[in-house]
Amino acid sequence: MTAISTVHVSGSAEAMGRLHLTRRGRVVFFGVPAMLLVAVLLSMGGFLNSPAKASDSVAELQPTNTVSVTVQAGQSLWGIAGVVAPSRDPREVVAEIIQLNNLLDGRIIPGQRLFVPSA
Repeated sequence: MTAISTVHVSGSAEAMGRLHLTRRGRVVFFGVPAMLLVAVLLSMGGFLNSPAKASDSVAELQPTNTVSVTVQAGQSLWGIAGVVAPSRDPREVVAEIIQLNNLLDGRIIPGQRLFVPSA
């Protein structure tokens, strides 16, 4: 006759199936996904609140009418703005000239060709 032996395992199957996380494990399990979620939300918030937009009105979509002028010795952007648009605020015209010509520092030299807004 053969004897059948049984092996008794301490603890129940339910207790063995439970997962116990250490402090580092909790940080990895909960912290990393939370940080990724925050990064995605901040990126989306920045994307949705960016100041870049096409235009508020149809009038702003019209291209600026320009003429080309050659800078003479002794001329400045302020003087050119006063000549090409005497009825407008020279500060606005100077800013427009700088934008139209991609001038980084607003310096011009004699002989340089500039696009200026036409009146």
